[in-house]
Amino acid sequence: MAEKQESREEEIGLHNISPKPGSRRPRKRIGRGQGSGTGKTSGRGHGGQGQRSGNRKNVAHEGGQNPIQMRMRKLRGPHMKKSMPFENFRTSTQPVNLADLEERFQAGSDVTPETLKQVGLAKGSDPVKILAKGEISKSLNVHAHGFSASAKKQIEAAGGSCELIEA
Repeated sequence: MAEKQESREEEIGLHNISPKPGSRRPRKRIGRGQGSGTGKTSGRGHGGQGQRSGNRKNVAHEGGQNPIQMRMRKLRGPHMKKSMPFENFRTSTQPVNLADLEERFQAGSDVTPETLKQVGLAKGSDPVKILAKGEISKSLNVHAHGFSASAKKQIEAAGGSCELIEA
């Protein structure tokens, strides 16, 4: 019979669980006299905006400091790359000129972003755009993320091909 009583005491259920000691505190009773520690001014201090009723400070309020939306650069038109206010959204491409392709590749070779990296014309993983600065006389198979209209015309006139890579 003693064993049954011990097993009943060990049972845990909703009827005998309680919060961890110190985890629950009584609410602060504000404005209940000087002895409570939060009497008289009720924990709001003496005067000023924070003491008034209805005071809710704006989350973005920065005091005398210039606010963040005024510190950041502004939009100056939808068509410009620098129009976005934060640098993370700026698009970037690596320009490669036709004159550089003429110097570093032989006729009939494939030009891809990987081969451009090997030759030293491109870095990292940014998209590559072929521009028409210079002349090209060799037929090259060029694979890039973008072409200027005149660069595409010159490559095809020299007997080469242009293929767009989807980013």
